[in-house]
Formats: sequence, C-alpha cells, structure tokens
Amino acid sequence: MEFSAKQIATFIQGEIVGDENATVHTFAKIEEGIPGAISFLSNPKYTPYIYETQSSIILVNKDFVPEQEVKATLIKVDNAYESLAKLLNLYEQSKPKRVGIDSLAFVAETARIGKDVYIAPFACIGEYAEVGDNTVIHPHVTIGNGAKVGNDCIIYANSTIYHDCRVGNHCILHSGCVIGADGFGFAPTSEGYEKIPQIGITILEDHVEIGANTCVDRATMGATIVHSGVKLDNLIQVAHNDEIGSHTVMAAQVGVAGSTKIGEWCMFGGQVGIAGHIHIGNKVNLGAQSGVPSSLKDGSQLIGTPPMELKQYFKASIAQRSLPEMQVELRQLRKELNELKQQLNK
Repeated sequence: MEFSAKQIATFIQGEIVGDENATVHTFAKIEEGIPGAISFLSNPKYTPYIYETQSSIILVNKDFVPEQEVKATLIKVDNAYESLAKLLNLYEQSKPKRVGIDSLAFVAETARIGKDVYIAPFACIGEYAEVGDNTVIHPHVTIGNGAKVGNDCIIYANSTIYHDCRVGNHCILHSGCVIGADGFGFAPTSEGYEKIPQIGITILEDHVEIGANTCVDRATMGATIVHSGVKLDNLIQVAHNDEIGSHTVMAAQVGVAGSTKIGEWCMFGGQVGIAGHIHIGNKVNLGAQSGVPSSLKDGSQLIGTPPMELKQYFKASIAQRSLPEMQVELRQLRKELNELKQQLNK
C-alpha cells in the first residue's frame, strides 16, 4: 500500500513542506532511509541525517528549521514521535487478520469465545474461560479455567493466564509472560516453610501491555491490580497484592515486593527495586537501579539507594570517585596530627 504526503498530513494534521504528492510504502530510521520510506526526526542528535537521508517523507516537529537544503518532503507536526506512533498503529490495523479456531487448539466446551477471534494451534482455553471479540491467541497460550480476556487483545505465544484472572480490553501480553501465578507466600515453621494458599486473583484493566517473561502474581486474598494504560517492560516482577496506578511505566527488571501501592503516571528505570508494604505517590520518577525502602510522596524525582534528589546523587557520585585519594590524604593528616600532639606533650 502507498500513501501520499497529502494523505498522511491529513491523517496526523500536519503541515507539508515540499511535494504533497510524494508517496511512501514503508518505514525506515532516518539514518537508514531509502526511497519510498517515511522517517521521523525528534532527537536533535540525528539532525545531520536529515540532509543526507534517502527517505521520501520525514516527520519533524513544528519548530524544526533546516540549516541547509532538505531533499525529502517534510511534514511538520506538534510531536513527530507521537505522529509516528499513530502511523504505525494505522499500518498495523491495515494488516489482514486471521480469524477462527485452529483444529489443533483446545477449547473447552464451557468456554465462551467472542466474534472474529483467532485461536492458534496448541493454544488451550480452559473450562468456563471467556475470550472477547477480535482477540488473537497465539500458539501455546494457556488461559486457565474461569479466566476472562477482553476484546481486541493480543496474547503472544507461550503466555499463561492462570485460573480466574481478568484481562481487560485492548491489552497486549508478550511471549512468556505469566499472569496470576502464586504470590511468594510461605510461613516459617520449625520444619521448614509452609505454603500459604494464594486464593486471590490478578486483574489487568484496559490498554495494559505486559512485556516478555514478566510476571504479575495473584493476590493472597483479593486482587493484584494493574490499572488502565500501564506499560510493563520485559522481565519485571510484580508481587502479590500490589496495585499499579494508571499510565505508570516500568523498564526491564524492575521488581516490586508484595502489598505495595504505586500511583499514577510513574516512571521507573531499569532494575529499580521497590520494598513491600509501602506507598509510592503519583508522578514519581525513579532512575535506573534505584532501591526504594520506604514510601515516596507525589512528584518525587529520585535516583540511588536509598533514593535521593538527582543533583545530590550526582554530587555524591563525583565525591565517591575521589574516595581513594581522600583516604590517603586523611591518613596523612592523621599522621601529621599525631606528630603535632606528641610535640605539644613534650
């Protein structure tokens, strides 16, 4: 399929600079542009490529002013990255979708399957489970007894949704993720550890995306809740009875201990660790590898273990690099001080 600059500009409400009849049929990074491709420029580091790229159309922010001739047709928008996302979504939606239940899939007789659903070979849909309209179930997915998956979801290969858990509408679960495994609950005894049954569930609300091999455990009682619009990267652990506020995003290898409440619109960098039984406010930003032992107020922007303000953290990091020299200097000062004390005593 081909689209003209005029069609694209109309869809994303952009302003054309150049040939409105220029056409594209594919996407490309600006540094790897080819004729017939559309690219985008939002990071100033990539500005030099706009003058040499072979892409036919480039999305740029409205404040972009070229310093030399640009051969490609430009479409100016408020936010080039957001506009690219809209186009990519349009591209995905234009792809033909398969429907139907493959003969090699297992679907329990009591399961309820919506309209225009695709269930791939070797997927397993348990007793009384529900799958909503237009949802795509890839191979080797397991949806447990009584679990519910909403409309317009994509469940990728080898994902598992345990019994009685809930997945909302427009959710994406990537390969290998596990929704509703038992929370890590054991009672120590004189003979070892006795398992505490985890009788709660996990709830994912609408527009949630879960990365590959990420786990969201079921609650001991009640529910572990991931609210609408949350995006979790690969290899994340969300423990039992946690609650993740709407539109919060977490990068890979974040770990959240049990019974912690996290607010809305938070952003956690990779390998952030959150202690259990605490409360993280709304719009909290945590830098990579931060360790959080206690509750944080709304709007905090912190990094480190325990987390501290960004400026304080970087000052401390600079001082830390000087510690070996400071130790030598301190020993020398102690030696001189002791010599002075001995002279005064005499």
